[in-house]
Amino acid sequence: MATNRVTSPLTESGSQESRKVLKRSNSCEKNRRRHKYTESDNKLAMRTAKTFEQTICTLIRFTAIVLTISLAPCSGSPTTIRANEDSPALTSAVQSHVGKGYEFVQNRKFQQAVEEFQKALDLDPGLTRVRYQLGVSYFALQQWPESRREFERLSRETHNDSAVVYYLARLDLQEDKLEGAINQLKKIAADPPFPDTSYYLGSAYLKEGQLAEAETWLKKASESNPRDFRPPEHLARVYLRAGRRAEAEQQFTVSSERRQHYNDAARQAVDCVQELTKQPLEEARAVCRALFDPGDPDKLTTLGMIYGEQGYFQESLEPFEKAALLDPDSFETSYNLGLSYFRLKQYVEAQRWLAKAVDLRPDFFASNALLGATLFTLKEDEAAYKALAHAYELNPQDADTATLLFQVSMLLAQQRWSRNEYRESLGFLQKANALRPEDPEVQKRLAEMKALLGTKASSE
Repeated sequence: MATNRVTSPLTESGSQESRKVLKRSNSCEKNRRRHKYTESDNKLAMRTAKTFEQTICTLIRFTAIVLTISLAPCSGSPTTIRANEDSPALTSAVQSHVGKGYEFVQNRKFQQAVEEFQKALDLDPGLTRVRYQLGVSYFALQQWPESRREFERLSRETHNDSAVVYYLARLDLQEDKLEGAINQLKKIAADPPFPDTSYYLGSAYLKEGQLAEAETWLKKASESNPRDFRPPEHLARVYLRAGRRAEAEQQFTVSSERRQHYNDAARQAVDCVQELTKQPLEEARAVCRALFDPGDPDKLTTLGMIYGEQGYFQESLEPFEKAALLDPDSFETSYNLGLSYFRLKQYVEAQRWLAKAVDLRPDFFASNALLGATLFTLKEDEAAYKALAHAYELNPQDADTATLLFQVSMLLAQQRWSRNEYRESLGFLQKANALRPEDPEVQKRLAEMKALLGTKASSE
């Protein structure tokens, strides 16, 4: 039996169909400058890169997140939360709910995310990372009692994981339980789970009227987060209450300049998109270059996303890569880099960044699916099978993922057959059969394999 990936008896029906996800990007490009990442163009390359309006909202969202909720789901569960989980393999139903929950979080649809995470926990209450996401989603919805309920349970189950302590402190601060907030935040301040921990500790001291302590921690927050306009603004309040008006004015100025940074970035993003829409790349590049700030990963990521949306995948690489150096744990940057390399058919580099994205957010469907497609293209079939199987568990409705998983299952069945590993071959055939129970080729191969195994067992 031949092992050719295209013409083998196990794969010849539909082998071209399985690669449609790898070819779509060129089929609908009537105008390269207007080409977008869209679901109709490539469902596997989901819209982490947003439409024009979403791109601007994303950039402005950096301000909104700083002001309100500092959403941990954007980066996935902290490593400590994932490490504390010791569950058996998840059922397909649980995986599906978890995957949908992450998709809703990605799109900031937190009420729907709550529903999906809760359904997953109803089936498997021991999933600490899912309960963490549920708590944060409740927090984003400002449903404080529900958020506290989940984090208090997590505190017991994770032995006071620092990310859990952070959110419990935030809840105390929200409810003016200042002593509790201060005590909680002091526990994690030396090794904070999130960069704004010192800001919230300083804010709690300020509300409590302990000005010296507030000054110490707000100064630390301002120095460690040089783009965050909140610490200098609160530090100015400290100085006003202490009668140090000149120093207060100085900090108000710093805060105003930082806030203006966000406003300028939003305007620069609008200008860049407009120029790319109206002008050739070379003429628009000068305007877009205003977003290329070597020290600001947010602006760099926004620039890369704008280039990607407009179809300039090569141009998106430099800002994404510089953003990745500044913020190596950013899921969004890693995923977008993998997506751009995938579009450029540089699959080895795509694999590198998509694997990192999956490591940062193991249960995000799009990165798993695109990693599987990349590995399939690189003929790393066993790794592709693993990624695609997980993606399919997270989103069984996605037809492209099911198609690729079917194809790689058939390929692996053939490879195992050629090595006389019949039981392993049967397992992959059974997976293919679960995906396409009416496929006559699969039924034929299953019957042949079962007969062969029966004959082999009888002879033994």
